[in-house]
Amino acid sequence: MNFLSKLFSGGATSVTPQEAQQQLNSSTPPFLLDVRSQSEFRDSHISGAKLIPLDELSRRMGEIPKDREILVICRSGARSDMAASQLNGAGFKVSNLSGGIMAWGRNGLALVKGK
Repeated sequence: MNFLSKLFSGGATSVTPQEAQQQLNSSTPPFLLDVRSQSEFRDSHISGAKLIPLDELSRRMGEIPKDREILVICRSGARSDMAASQLNGAGFKVSNLSGGIMAWGRNGLALVKGK
C-alpha cells in the first residue's frame, strides 16, 4: 500500500478477499469483525464473524481482542474503513476487507446465509 492511501485510511491495511481468506485459514487467523447492521448480518456473513455495528463500536471495543490482528468487514468497504481507522487509533492492529462482503461473494468465497 502506498504512503498516501495508508495515510488516508487511518493507517489500516486493506486486504483483498483472497488475502483475507488466506489469513483466516492460517494458524493465527485474525479476529473477524463485521460492522454492518443486524439485518445485513442475518442476510449473509462470513463464518466466525463477530457483529458489532459501526454505530456501537466505540462503546463495545472491550469485546475486541487487543492481542490479535483484526479484520474488519462491511458491505462495500466504506464502513469497515471508518471502523478500521477508529480501531487503529485505539491501538488495535487492523486490516480492512477491500470491497467488503460484496467483493467476498463476487470471488465465490463462502457465506453463511439466513442466520
